[in-house]
Order: sequence, then structure tokens, then C-alpha cells
Amino acid sequence: MRSPKNISRHELIGLWVVVVDAQNKSLQGLEGEIVDETKSTLRIKTKNGEKSVLKKGADFKVNLDGQEIIIKGDILVGRPEDRIKK
Repeated sequence: MRSPKNISRHELIGLWVVVVDAQNKSLQGLEGEIVDETKSTLRIKTKNGEKSVLKKGADFKVNLDGQEIIIKGDILVGRPEDRIKK
């Protein structure tokens, strides 16, 4: 079960996300549904199409059970299947 304490070890696809901070400042404020994840990116479906955001150096805000959580992208870097096993 996903919780604020273990969110980084769970599946992120399907969550609504807002990019709070990113090395590419033009991505700040980008929001949408996470539709795919790779070793180093999150693919986000926005109202203007899909965008890829590098995990490294980014902060993401998700809403989990009515609670806003900030996730540091640096802890998400790695293959999703390996991160889930941690």
C-alpha cells in the first residue's frame, strides 16, 4: 500500500504530479498524469501532450490520500523495477 513514507518504492504511473523544481526551469509548474517511467525520466501526460522530465535535480509534488507529498527526483533515479525492490 502506498503511503507518504514509502511512496518512492511504489509504482508512480497513474499519479497526478506537479513539477515543483527542475534543472530545466521551463518545466516548473508542469502538471499531469505520470504515464511512463524510465531509469532517468518521468513521462507526464499534460493537456498539451506528453512531456519527459529528468528525475535528477527535480522535485515532484503528488497528492496521496489528500496529503501533498514532495518527492526528490534524485531518489527516484534508477530503473523502476529496481527501486521498487529496495
